[in-house]
Amino acid sequence: MEKKTAKLNFPEKIILASASPRRAQLLKSIGVNFEIHDPSIKEDWPSDIQTERVAEYLARQKSEAMVKHFPNHFLITADTIVVFAGKILGKPKDKDEAFKMLTMLSGKFHDVITGVCLQQGGKIESFSDRSRVQFKDLSKEEIVYYIDNFAPYDKAGAYGIQEWIGMIGVHYLEGSYFNIMGLPIHRLYEALVNWK
Repeated sequence: MEKKTAKLNFPEKIILASASPRRAQLLKSIGVNFEIHDPSIKEDWPSDIQTERVAEYLARQKSEAMVKHFPNHFLITADTIVVFAGKILGKPKDKDEAFKMLTMLSGKFHDVITGVCLQQGGKIESFSDRSRVQFKDLSKEEIVYYIDNFAPYDKAGAYGIQEWIGMIGVHYLEGSYFNIMGLPIHRLYEALVNWK
């Protein structure tokens, strides 16, 4: 007797519009078939927007940029920001900036917010998820070792929680670990299976 495999009810023709290998890894891990395309937009936002809305705003901007090229596909876009003391920490442009960011985060709490946008056939939905993280007091040597060995220049706040610095440095975490990696996969899964 042939064994049947259960199929999850995901939308078809999904595009993940992201250059992040972490997002692709997470989406693949929950059984979604998708193509990858890089949205490549300038990540600017209005000065009057609330800090906690920036990631969702950027995710929507990426979706709007992509829908012109893929009007019949199901688009998933996302953006992650790190917020420390009310200030948004983006991706560091060089080693000095990465060192400054990690020194700033050392021993302190910060928030990681990922905004997600889903769009298909004129319907658009977006949401954001927030996680709270605290690093231990990181030594100068630990910060330099991490930057030299992991080059975190494509990561908001200059770190990836799944890498060495997250393993040795994160002392407290509230919320979704995967959200900090770049995709609140638990919420995205629910949105995908309930999309109508």
